[in-house]
This record gives sequence, C-alpha cells and structure tokens, in this order.
Amino acid sequence: MADALLLILPLAAGYLLDLWLGDPDSWPHPVRVFGNAIAKGEKLLNHGRFRFLKGTVLSVLLVVSVFAFFYWTNVILMQLPVLLVLVNTIWVYYGLANHSLIAEGKKVFSVLENEGLDAGRQQLSRIVGRDTSKLNAQQIRIAVLETMSENLSDGVVAPLFYYAIAGVPGMMAYKMVNTMDSMLGYRNERYEWFGKFAARLDDVANFIPARLTALLMVLVTGSKRGLLFIFKFGGKHKSPNAGYPEAALAGILDCCFGGPNVYQGNVVEKPFIGENDRVIKPGEITSAANVNHRTCVLMVLMILLLISSGLCLP
Repeated sequence: MADALLLILPLAAGYLLDLWLGDPDSWPHPVRVFGNAIAKGEKLLNHGRFRFLKGTVLSVLLVVSVFAFFYWTNVILMQLPVLLVLVNTIWVYYGLANHSLIAEGKKVFSVLENEGLDAGRQQLSRIVGRDTSKLNAQQIRIAVLETMSENLSDGVVAPLFYYAIAGVPGMMAYKMVNTMDSMLGYRNERYEWFGKFAARLDDVANFIPARLTALLMVLVTGSKRGLLFIFKFGGKHKSPNAGYPEAALAGILDCCFGGPNVYQGNVVEKPFIGENDRVIKPGEITSAANVNHRTCVLMVLMILLLISSGLCLP
C-alpha cells in the first residue's frame, strides 16, 4: 500500500492543482524546456541529406532522455518519500492541461461574443494551428469545440494513460512526444521528412488514448448518438486519432465538425464529422466544458481505483 500511495497522492493532488491553478503564462513549464530542446535540435540537424534519419535520431534521443531523467529522479527520491510525493505532484500538475484547455476555449467564445469577430479570430489563433483570419463566428466556435475534444485526448487522457503505465516518467515522455509532433509534424518542405518519425510516433502513442477518450466522453454523458458517431465518423478524419473524440462530441452535441481549413497557407480538406450542420450557440461552450471535466474526473478515478487495487502499479 505504501508503494501505491506514492502514485495515488501525486495523481490526486496534481489533478486538484490543475483544476485550481491551470497553467499561468508567466510560470515556468517543462513543456517550454522540451520545446527549446526540440527547436535547438531541429536547427542543428534539419538540413542537408538524411533528414528522416536525423529527425528519427533526435526524436528517440529526446524521448529516452526525458524518460531517463524522470525515472532516475524518482529512484533517487525513493529514499525521501515525502519529497518524492511533493515533486511528482508538481510534475503531474504540469502534465495535465484540462483547466487551461477549458479556460482557453471559454475565452474564445467570450471574446467573440463581447468584442467581435476580429478579436475572436485573434483569440482563437492562440490555441489552433489553422489560419483564423477569414473564419466566421460559426467556424470559430466549431474550431474551439474540435480543439477541446481533440486536446482532451492529447492534453488530459493520454498523459494520465501513460501515468498509469509508467508513472511520472511515462507521463513526461509522452509530453515530449506530443510536443515534438506539435512542432515538427507538418507536411511541408521544411518538416516533411525531418518530422515524419515524430509525427508517426505521436500517432502510435495516441492510438489507444484517443479511442479511450471518446468512449469516456460517451460514458459520462450517456449519449447513444455519441457512441454511434464514434463508429460512424471516428475513422474518417485525416488523423488516425483525432476523429474519435471529435466524433464523440459531435454526437453528444448533435452538430457537425470538419470541412476545409487553411494550415500554413495550404488548404486542407477535412471530412465532415456529424450530420446536423446547425448553428453553434454561444452557451454551448459550457456543455463542452462539462464533458471535459467529467471525462478527466472519470479517468483520474479509474486510475486511482486500479492503483489501489494493485492492478496498476508502474
């Protein structure tokens, strides 16, 4: 039971810290350190011949280094269990992004409603990679809901999933994988080959979490249509994973996502997910936020139960 508490306490406390504090922009964050390491490696290696090989080596080196750092930190701190719990609580807090994801989504809806279309476009550009300069109000709201559902997997369920498998080292190694994909996983001249391995690694890492996220979303809402949409539309997305949580939310809200978008100057045709192409109302951000909160809580409780029962003890 003592070993289990070393996992239970950081998870519970880290979740509560994220719920309370979120990620203030002025605070340090390990993902920024990850991003700096990726940027320096990319600048050093992404030129000349053998770009795929060099990108692969960089990706493997960074993920292994992150896992090793947190693993050996845990080994060293095992002699000081109180300090270990405190340190790992901080890492779990940084590993979760539920509060910030919901707050950013609500802020886009609020700015759009109170300050107008241009301000809403600018606010949306903080959380999506697409070109927001020509989006109308409906497209902005859809983009927020798509992002909240997709990142519920990437920023919440997936980190928790890897915490259940390998503790803080697994959670942080996953965060490195996800950060690499967000920085290198583009299909353009600069990143097509250098970032290909990082993008495929992220696809593999999110394969189970994305589908688990969708099922949890349906479970916490009891939406039969959401379950139907997972099977009907989940596999239609260009991404092998993003379509599943998006399909679940489209079913839950009875709306339609997808369609063409512009990324880095290129038009990307995304398939439509859902059947009811209705207008998204401003107040519906509350419903989406509730889905995210409930899904996060259920995932945390499931892991706590598995750990306490001895079925999950990384």
